[in-house]
Amino acid sequence: MSSGNPNGPVVAIAGATGAVGEVLLGILEERSFPVGDLRPLASERSVGSSIEFRGKAYPVTLAEPAAFEGVDYVFFAATGSLSKELAPEAAKRGAVVIDKSSTWRMDPTVPLVVPEVNAAALGQHRGIVSCPNCTTIGFVMALEPIRRAAGLKRVVVTTLQAVSGAGRPGIDELEQQQEALRRGDDPEAVKFAAPIANNVVPLCEDFRDDGYSTEEVKLLHETRKILDMPDLDVTMTCTRVPVPVGHSATVLVETVEPLSVQAARTALADFPGVEVVDDPAHCRFPTPRDVAGRDEVLVGRIRKDLASDALWFWQVSDNLRKGAATNAAQIAEALLRG
Repeated sequence: MSSGNPNGPVVAIAGATGAVGEVLLGILEERSFPVGDLRPLASERSVGSSIEFRGKAYPVTLAEPAAFEGVDYVFFAATGSLSKELAPEAAKRGAVVIDKSSTWRMDPTVPLVVPEVNAAALGQHRGIVSCPNCTTIGFVMALEPIRRAAGLKRVVVTTLQAVSGAGRPGIDELEQQQEALRRGDDPEAVKFAAPIANNVVPLCEDFRDDGYSTEEVKLLHETRKILDMPDLDVTMTCTRVPVPVGHSATVLVETVEPLSVQAARTALADFPGVEVVDDPAHCRFPTPRDVAGRDEVLVGRIRKDLASDALWFWQVSDNLRKGAATNAAQIAEALLRG
């Protein structure tokens, strides 16, 4: 697919001025993605501003159907409501949409893709490709090597999610609350269900009637869809922690076949995009600070469960990069290769 631009595909970014949009622009530049022309799009609030890409300033224009004429790839790094309204309009005009919101993830006609895990699903797209939740991406990147080595029977996971998973408002709220504490004031919770500074909040997004959160159910269903394991037993608790960038998870995995700790380390280390940092003798393990600004998913604390043959591990990934922008860029690269 090409718009005929001799310099490369025409790329639009809806939500170009947001946290993920800004990271995406940097990643497209880092990875030398062949952008022939760039159209940064946003809401009326940001129209009239400009963004810089490869040394050139581009005006931000309104995200509306007409903006997608002649566009090859559209990255939606904006709200789900905007994606629901405009992604079909972009696809109708011949663009391939790569959407970061949750809008299309569970649509059976839309592939949900982590390229290292299920790139073949891209062949089924009908103009829209969905990018998984930032928590799900790191999680399945660590599960897939284990699945290929020994199969998956049951997974128990507790996530510790950075405030940037809630976008720029989440980052701002943590900073404002930290400043309030320094002044001796009580922190005010707006974006999160309770103050996040110096705290842990056992809720991401909203509670459902069954006591699970919407974030937890996303993790369950997205994992099943990406791995093509509709009956995989996944039990999950998602929490928010006062970390700017970097989602973490502690994971217990029951495998179909026995898998030793060393075999698990080898399978993980050999998987593209995963790096094992696991040296208990020297207290080496990954933390959010280690992964911020990186695309690799880091895994450590690999050990046998004391009560069963299951394995424990600890996984960390940058939720703005591999958890969002980098994964979207990798999808575009795979589509471009055909």
